[in-house]
Amino acid sequence: MLHFRKQTNKIPSTQTSKAHQKPNGASLCASARAELAGIEVLFETDSTNAMALREPAPGWRNARPRAAGRGRRGRRWASPLAAHVYLSLSRRFDGGLAALQGLSLAVGVAAADALHALGYTRVGLKWPNDLMADGHKLGGVLVEIGGEAGGPMRVVVGLGLNVRMPANAARDIDQPWCDLASLSPTPTPPSRQAVCIALLDALLPMMSRFEREGLAAFVDGWARHDLLAGRAVKLQVGARVIEGVALGIAADGALRLRDATGEHRHHAGEASLRAA
Repeated sequence: MLHFRKQTNKIPSTQTSKAHQKPNGASLCASARAELAGIEVLFETDSTNAMALREPAPGWRNARPRAAGRGRRGRRWASPLAAHVYLSLSRRFDGGLAALQGLSLAVGVAAADALHALGYTRVGLKWPNDLMADGHKLGGVLVEIGGEAGGPMRVVVGLGLNVRMPANAARDIDQPWCDLASLSPTPTPPSRQAVCIALLDALLPMMSRFEREGLAAFVDGWARHDLLAGRAVKLQVGARVIEGVALGIAADGALRLRDATGEHRHHAGEASLRAA
């Protein structure tokens, strides 16, 4: 469970204009506020996940630019100034490593639900942890864990989400991408503050529910947002590429894949749609 402390909204003294102020927690729904130990807003950091792993206090951290934003497998995440959402949630789980199986998928479900509530109904999930729309990447989830395998675990959930991509940053991205500005169903997209509030309203209660019920509580939600189910896919596992049809996820979060020899389950790998 979370260790509670007085809510704070730490902003460096150099950032004093109202344009830079972020919510202190009062804007969150009651269930999210109940789960929140503290908020820390940073002007710049190497990585919100790395910082949260270094700090002993649990809570939520958000940063504007990240000097070393990270995705899965150490990949760099483009993090231009005042453009996107980069946040990390730090929490203690007492059930040991086994109880955390599938947490990144549950985080994806909560994030997709939050974006749908904001009107972004084209957003879906690509196993294991990508937020996508129209075949383009919108964001991603990175879960990092520390502690003893059989005892209390320190978990940091990181989420990066493209909000408004500057043209100069887009030139350095080597995969199809999208942002909330281009996907917006209305002429005026929600602000980054509104996006952060919506995400936290979904993510904070989700963490508590996941600790009580595990991935089972989110399997139906994954199926609702699953962009691969029923599609021909390629799964890269190390140097090996496996082709088949995605059948959704198993109860433990594994990708169910049917190939020429039958159905198999994969717990790791990089999935992509197979060209027709």
